Amino acid sequence: EAPPEVLATVNGLKITAKDIDEAIKEPLKAIHNQVIEVRRLELDLQINSRLLDAEAKKRGKTSAQLVQEEIISKVKDPTDAEVKAFFDKNKEQMDSAFDDAKPLITNYLRNQRQAEMAKTFADRLRAAADLKLMVKEATPPVTPADRDRVFATLNGQNITSANIEDTLQPLLIQAQKQIYSLRKMHMDLKINDLLLEQEAQKRKLTARAIIAADVLPKVKKITEEDARKFYDGNKAKMPAEFDQLRDQIIQYLSENEQQKAQIAFAERLRSGASVQVFLKSPETPGLAIATNDQPWKGGEQAAVTIVEFTDYQCSSCAGAQPVIEELLKEYGDKVKLVVRDFPLDRHPHAFKAAEAAEAARQQGKYWEYSALLFKNQQSLEISKLKEYATQVGLDRKVFDESLDGGKFAESVQRDIQDGRSLGINATPALFINGQPLKERTREALKEAIESALNTKSGK
Repeated sequence: EAPPEVLATVNGLKITAKDIDEAIKEPLKAIHNQVIEVRRLELDLQINSRLLDAEAKKRGKTSAQLVQEEIISKVKDPTDAEVKAFFDKNKEQMDSAFDDAKPLITNYLRNQRQAEMAKTFADRLRAAADLKLMVKEATPPVTPADRDRVFATLNGQNITSANIEDTLQPLLIQAQKQIYSLRKMHMDLKINDLLLEQEAQKRKLTARAIIAADVLPKVKKITEEDARKFYDGNKAKMPAEFDQLRDQIIQYLSENEQQKAQIAFAERLRSGASVQVFLKSPETPGLAIATNDQPWKGGEQAAVTIVEFTDYQCSSCAGAQPVIEELLKEYGDKVKLVVRDFPLDRHPHAFKAAEAAEAARQQGKYWEYSALLFKNQQSLEISKLKEYATQVGLDRKVFDESLDGGKFAESVQRDIQDGRSLGINATPALFINGQPLKERTREALKEAIESALNTKSGK
């Protein structure tokens, strides 16, 4: 959606979209190119997914079973020598010792090989199918009628522009927000620059002189004590001892204080000026997220639904659970929590742990079992997953057969695909009535719940 021609006025002076977009043309171009690439990849993905489903149906298997048979089982795990060779080649980029990096490298190389095998299998299915590509590029619809454009036909079935756009809606919304944020940031800077120039003209001074007189004297001087306090408060994230980092910390804190003083000065100038802003944040409709056949708790008919995409090997996910549980108790039947799986590739045991949680849900013990997974994130090997099943009183024969046979692998994979289509790339990913939650703090979550409740009640 095109921005208004005039983004803002400052004491009668116009700031145009053309001016701002010229200043940000490179990042704008990068976002547009990303969207083009995502549309291309989505068309390929939809073709390959339909081919996989059709082939699985023909063989009397599930898609997950077919992937296991044709891809996963045929990929050999990298040897220790191959993992070491990769580590040595990329040692400069590694921020950990070999023993710590080994599981991540092993997982990365395995995934790389699986991707290559998946492409080979998809190419084989394509060659045997009646596939016709009708366009060179999956371009966006200009009018509602454009959504009916046929991009490809596969065994007599159409893949349309609407199929692509509906799937990519979350990513397209995210791109619109990125563009809006870019424009707003540069527009605000332009407003501040104009106000400073006008103030300089009024006082017959240079802009530099005004900054020296009105901003720099208000910048707090950072002491070694301030730096030490900052270091101690962030010690777990610090790469070295305080003496080595003291000068860097003082510089960082000093720049922060200068930025605060500049913001305060700009706000004072704005309060005495006539500033009108016409740039509007893009509307973000609630995303349709499937919640059927997923573990849930809270009010079945709750006004607010929290959907959480989680990873049992993710420490941030484990940290989020007590906060979510506390809010569920606070709001009672007003809130419903639905959990979906999103095991990250860098966590080698997360996918099987998600399968295990589904196997526990089959026996009515999902919440007890998932709590154990979060409590034991460093021990999620298959043997441990089975031990936890015993601890929560599951029928081990049924549980082990489900886990070993990959009974719930397709369910987990479906969650991953849905999560990716929503633009998820990290966990935990939280949605409140379809709206993504940017911050995962208790305050942000509570504020989003209250906002959703007020919207439902019409306040």
